[in-house]
Amino acid sequence: MQTERDKKPSTVLQVDLGARSYPIHIGADVFSEAGRLLRTVYSGQRAFVVTNPTVASHHLVTLQQGLAAAGISIEVWQVPDGESAKNWEDLYKILGWLLESRAERQTPLIALGGGVVGDLAGLAAALYQRGMPLIQVPTSLLAQVDSSVGGKTAVNHPLGKNMIGAFYQPQQVWIDTNTLSTLPPREYVSGLAEVVKYGAIRDRAFFDWLEENTEALLTREPAAVSHAIHESCRIKAMIVAADERESGERALLNLGHTFGHAIETALGYGQWLHGEAVAVGMVLAGRLSVAVCGFEKSEQQRLERLLAALGLPLACPNLPLETWMTLMARDKKVADGKMRFVLLERLGRAVVRQDIGEDVLAQVLTQA
Repeated sequence: MQTERDKKPSTVLQVDLGARSYPIHIGADVFSEAGRLLRTVYSGQRAFVVTNPTVASHHLVTLQQGLAAAGISIEVWQVPDGESAKNWEDLYKILGWLLESRAERQTPLIALGGGVVGDLAGLAAALYQRGMPLIQVPTSLLAQVDSSVGGKTAVNHPLGKNMIGAFYQPQQVWIDTNTLSTLPPREYVSGLAEVVKYGAIRDRAFFDWLEENTEALLTREPAAVSHAIHESCRIKAMIVAADERESGERALLNLGHTFGHAIETALGYGQWLHGEAVAVGMVLAGRLSVAVCGFEKSEQQRLERLLAALGLPLACPNLPLETWMTLMARDKKVADGKMRFVLLERLGRAVVRQDIGEDVLAQVLTQA
């Protein structure tokens, strides 16, 4: 007979990075296992948690109880809600709190929240005493399928999104799918954009499955949501294991992001949710792919239909061409002064192209 002590999370994936490898635990009640999971890498009595007021009101007590079951107490720092908190000042406050609390190098820092919290806490963990253990505990769909896995941490700058940061891998990722029940509809749908991305760049069968299960995903049917999270994390873990620091293949994970980050920066961080901007970015990348990569128009239409069926935007904001070009020229994928774009040869196969003429790019942007 299985006891509560013996119960395991429903799924465990591994990000294979040699000495920096770590597990991703996915299940409907992972928080109850938090203490047991942390005990596999930590023997101390306290941990530090970075979160925000909204997430704390829903999930902090449950996580605290899971850790207390293993004799681990927590100290908590809350950053403001929203993308605007992903800045140097709030990062500095977290570091000051850790210093004042006399956090030790081996004490884990737990990031409980969406992508903003994960990025802030992750960068703080990378910087504090040159690196303290990091546990990513994503509570939004977008963070569960994307930002919590792979070790990217960053804060924003007025001149560009995620331009100040570091690669710093967590020791574990805990994905409790129960947290999605409290996620506002717009936030949830935003996360689905990143899910679509994985099918588009690497797994046509998964893309087909998404087309067939849009209703189940929109109604948050547990089995469908769990499958979408598992497959997204599986694909990302595979790509990150092959290219941890984005010197090649990992750049494919940025489908739609060059355009999307330009939208977020131009309009002000938080005006568009990240997934909304990425969805429009994928539309633009798809249209550019038709023009230069032989991407079939019928497949581009499939991509747009799926995004629309999931409630994601297709129309981009009316930005001057000069603004597009200036912001995209600051993108992290620029190499040798030339913009690089992740494009599609077909659904399930993406490539990076650096030979895009400005005239073709301008035509796609002005006709969008």
